[in-house]
Amino acid sequence: MSAAVPPAAPEVAPEMAPEGRYGALARRVDAAGRDGLLRRLRLVEPTGGTEARVDGRVVTLFCSNDYLGLADHPEILAAYTGGGAGASRLISGNRPAHVALEEALGELYGRPATLFGSGFTANLALLTTLLTPADTVASDALNHASIIDGVRLSGAKKVILPHGQPAIPAGARMAVVEGLYSMDGDVLDLPRYFGPDHWLAVDESHSFGCLGPGGRGAALAKGVVPDFLMGTLGKALGVLGAFVIGPPELRELLVSFGRTFVYTTGLPEPIARAALVALRLADAERRERLAHNARRLRIGLWQIGASALGDAHVAPVVTGERTMAITQGLLDKGYYVAGIRWPTVPRGQERVRITVSAAHTDAQIDGLLDALDGALR
Repeated sequence: MSAAVPPAAPEVAPEMAPEGRYGALARRVDAAGRDGLLRRLRLVEPTGGTEARVDGRVVTLFCSNDYLGLADHPEILAAYTGGGAGASRLISGNRPAHVALEEALGELYGRPATLFGSGFTANLALLTTLLTPADTVASDALNHASIIDGVRLSGAKKVILPHGQPAIPAGARMAVVEGLYSMDGDVLDLPRYFGPDHWLAVDESHSFGCLGPGGRGAALAKGVVPDFLMGTLGKALGVLGAFVIGPPELRELLVSFGRTFVYTTGLPEPIARAALVALRLADAERRERLAHNARRLRIGLWQIGASALGDAHVAPVVTGERTMAITQGLLDKGYYVAGIRWPTVPRGQERVRITVSAAHTDAQIDGLLDALDGALR
């Protein structure tokens, strides 16, 4: 019996550059560092309500998208039961919790709902399923990256609309905008984007649960029923995931051809169960408190000479090149606020982006305003 032949040693890939295999990546990191573009992950440990331990110290959060203060609600935490879906919903991952949540969302909007793992994947599915290379889509200049990528992947011709200017070209198949722009805090004049000859798609990520009748978003607050609507479960509802609303035909197409639906494991059951509870808790009282807090914050900003963009619960204050120093000053005073830099916003338009929650107290808002007044001076 002949001896087994040992396997050949694997070939070693030659170096790709004099400085090593990953030298090109190292150069990119160095360049980003020189330009001040490297981002840092901060460790945020919730300690209850609107407070958290950030980098070892307890601070008040004014940069969370938990707009209704539901993320740590006891009933929602208790609803996290069940397990992972284990497969896409078209295989063996379609659970009763998914169906119940879609039915509840469908009842809220009066049209079928389809669940996704995130707002990003929801927008990718919606736009790549509906649009073809033969179509033209009008997209607002400040639309989210998920909309930009969805349009690009669809192959459709894109016409970029200056922000807030609904100059939709004749023959366009769709106009796509956001309900509330999270970097500018503004809501467009949405009735001007609606028309008989094109579809209107509205991303209500930052407005679902917060604005409009029943918290159904900025479009309905303006009296507009968009053809297609995307909302998230991870902001106002404090959970995770997203959904798309549209006619029954859209539901059929998404389930059959929406790539991020077909080829993605279904939401874990605990997420869907928690979202169902959050949907019930997202009531008018919480929305009224959110609106009160937004008004108090914006009036206070005006009083200290730091007027914010927009008019909703997202309140960006343009601070230019001082932005990161100001946010560090606020953190030193016990308030964690996001500093937004280029390339997320244009150079010279860097901003301190304050987000308020229904769970903030008047004292917390006033304390932030005092700290910001000091940081600005």
